[in-house]
Amino acid sequence: MEGIKNWLKDSANILFDDSRNDLRALPKTVRLQILLVLSFIWSTVFSLYIFSYTTFAFGWAGTFIAHIGLIFAVYYTFKQFHKAEKSSVSVFKSKNYDPSKIMVIIFVILFMFVFSKGVEVLTKTNSYSIPYDGPAKSAFEKWLPFTKGD
Repeated sequence: MEGIKNWLKDSANILFDDSRNDLRALPKTVRLQILLVLSFIWSTVFSLYIFSYTTFAFGWAGTFIAHIGLIFAVYYTFKQFHKAEKSSVSVFKSKNYDPSKIMVIIFVILFMFVFSKGVEVLTKTNSYSIPYDGPAKSAFEKWLPFTKGD
């Protein structure tokens, strides 16, 4: 169990630890921009592969917002853990309820809402008025013209 924990921590540090990341020579804003562009690219590729034309916009938006939310949530979480290691004073003892902590709670609720909408789009049946009974030919029948007729 300890080995898995260390592996997960090392894997996450590759992205979010400034001293271990291959992008450490770049400014933090550029690193964040690169992560956001990558999330845009992967969200688009995933959405093009998974969603139909009618559900593409909602599916892509849900996937992209979920990626952005995940990046910010993980980054913020790691920064808070690094801060907590330096000064281990409980928030409840110090009564330090700053706006950023409240915004994180609101963001988590919003993230869960957007993610649940994405799951809803994935699990929703089609909205066409004409029922779809499947393709006219099976995959085997489509392949027959390309095979040798022995």
